[in-house]
Parts: sequence; structure tokens; C-alpha cells
Amino acid sequence: MEVVKQLLQDIKLPSMVKVRQHFDAPEIEDVQSEVHRAIGIADVLAKIDKGDEVAIAVGSRGVADIPLLTREVVNAVRSAGGHPFIVPAMGSHGGARAEGQKSVLEHLGVTEEFSGAEIRSSMEVVKIGELSNGLPVYFDRHAYEADKVIVINRIKPHTAFRGDIESGLLKMITIGLGKQKGAEAAHSYGFKYMAEHVPAMAKIALEKCPIIFGLASIENAYDRPAKIIAIPSERLLDDEPELLLEAKRLMPRIKFDPLDVLVVEELGKDISGDGMDPNISGRFPTPYASGGVLASRVAVLKLTEKTHGNANGIGLADVITKEAFEQIELEKGYANALTSTVVDTVKIPMMLETEELAIKAAIKTCNAFDLEAIRMVRIENTLELQEIWISESLVPEAEKMRDITILQDSISQVNS
Repeated sequence: MEVVKQLLQDIKLPSMVKVRQHFDAPEIEDVQSEVHRAIGIADVLAKIDKGDEVAIAVGSRGVADIPLLTREVVNAVRSAGGHPFIVPAMGSHGGARAEGQKSVLEHLGVTEEFSGAEIRSSMEVVKIGELSNGLPVYFDRHAYEADKVIVINRIKPHTAFRGDIESGLLKMITIGLGKQKGAEAAHSYGFKYMAEHVPAMAKIALEKCPIIFGLASIENAYDRPAKIIAIPSERLLDDEPELLLEAKRLMPRIKFDPLDVLVVEELGKDISGDGMDPNISGRFPTPYASGGVLASRVAVLKLTEKTHGNANGIGLADVITKEAFEQIELEKGYANALTSTVVDTVKIPMMLETEELAIKAAIKTCNAFDLEAIRMVRIENTLELQEIWISESLVPEAEKMRDITILQDSISQVNS
């Protein structure tokens, strides 16, 4: 590494200033009450007969207050005379094992004790149909054999494709409740056809399975519930597209664009399915989605503790640190890549010994005209965008922006 150090020795780290980004962020104050209000407005509890066994499908990550949402749906089902139980709806996550998926829910706080309902976790599925192109459609056996099914999920933009329907209730029905087999089938033709396949597969599930409604949440820029709505099953295909547009409008972003260098302190599956949300970083794993900031170089400094070595998404960075490299447990990311058929996410970028060298490497290779006046932003992760660090060259721009507050006048080094 001595040659590398010599090549980078004259690269200067820019001075950085901390700023606060302000976003339009409506927020629900009483989530518990809002769940029951939404269910009441939709008038969906009438679909539950006394004594019905009701499967409540719950996903794996990225849903604010998911334990509370789950518990209140459990309570609502019980108030209607049903017998609720919880089914993990997370495709191949949790190592594609029943105990692993139950563990994922428990780590999210969705426990039997808190929710008041049994968790029935299995990877067994029932084939319920197939598309005209032969793709099979699967459904979790426990949910299929229940009298009724309810699905809980957040609606948000997907990280690898664009369509009227992306991440949300319908995708959970097709891929989440399809378990490993369903996830593999949905991804087998690649993300090019995902916008077409998700609603087509969901339509079959809605016809063949006893789904009665979905509880959807939309989150604001600070990852708090901005809207909760119960959607009857017969309205899901029509209503979800409008909610997706609303979710996109409320998403946070990096307001300095374009950038020469984006430094992301931590990456992990607990942050995004792709480690760092491409809708923020601008680094997408497929050519079928776009958006986010335009950054010439992206440096990642470490993995989150909660990702447990799963570095899916690390391949979307240009430079990483030795610390991040040594945290990687390859097989975990490979499992995601083999299921999704997207392999760029698990490639290993250039690796440097220290944070300082990694950032210097990103600067040296960003092709800016003036490397001493680069446009650089440093963020904790793609979920934490309220307070970020900007290079000194961006301060004049920040001073003109009404939705930016400069938090400190003092200048500090980026690697401090």
C-alpha cells in the first residue's frame, strides 16, 4: 500500500461544515389511534366472521412503528371475533429459513409477547397459479390455509425498477408471501419485467387467496408515519399507485446536486435492501430505475452492526475501507444476489486501509476540475439526512437555500 499512499499524499481533504436540511414532513401523532381510524373508514372488519383464523403478514425492514402497527391490527381482528396470528412475509430474508424469518421479526420488535399473537413461520408454499409466460405464483401455506389474510407494509419507491406499483402491499403479496420460491420466481426474468410481473402475480393471489385488506403506511422524510390507510383487497390494484406518488413526494434527498464525492459512513440491510438507498445515493443496481443525487464517486466507510456482515449494495460504491471489507460475510450478500439475479451489488470495490485514504482516493478519481474545491457531502447513512456535512465550497450555495440551516461556523476536517 506504500505506492497507494504516495499517489494520494498530495490530495487534500476539504474542510467541512455541518448543515440541517429541512423537509415537508407531515406526521401522525397517535399511530395507535390512526390504525383503528383507518380500519374503521375502510369498513373491512365486517369481512371477518366470528371464529375466523386470520393471518397477518408482516415484512422484514424499513417500516416505522411496525410492532405497533402489527399489535393494533391484531387487536382489531380480535375485536371482530377473529383469531389472529402473524406470518413473516419477507421472501428469502432471514437466510430463507423459518426460524431465521421469525428471528428477523423479533429483532424488529414484532414478538409474540408484544403483539399478542402467535408467529407461525414456515417456508412452505402453495402454488396458486402461473402467469401466461409460465412464471409460477406461490403463497405462504399458513396464510393460504387461514380463513382470512391481512397484509401490513410501507409503500415506497423501489430501488431497482420503476412502475405504477413498486414497493408496498402488492409486492409483499407476490414476493413476501411467496417466500423464497416466490421471490426467486418473481426475480427470474430480472427487474426489466418487475413492474409488469408484480401486479400480474398479485392479481392471481388476490383472486385465489382470502386476502381481505392491506394496511399501508407512507413515511415522511424523517422516517415517521405520515399516513396510514386501510385498503380493501378489491381496491389494492387501483389505490396503491396514487399512494406511491405521495410516498415519492415525501421522500428525503440530498439537496446539493450534483456532487463530486458522496461519503456514506455506514451501509447495511437495516438501512435499505441495497445497503444504501439508491433513491438517495443515485447508485442503482439496475438500469431500470433512476433518481437520487448525481455523484461522481461514492465512498463507504463501514457496515452497520445490525446488518451482521450482509454487505449487499457495497458493489454500488467506488471505494471502501479495510474496516468495511473485513466486516463482510460474503455468503449473506451472495444469497440476496442469487435470489434477485443482480450481482453488481456484491462486487468488492477498491479497498483502502483507512477512512482518510478511502476519501482521498474518491477525491483523486472524481475528475473534478479543481480538487481543492470539490463538491462533497458526507452522510451517516441514507436514512439520516436531516443533518449532513458539506464541503466548504458548498457553503455559498447553502447560504442561499431557504431549506438549509448552517449549524456551525467553525470548520472541521472531514475525517475528524
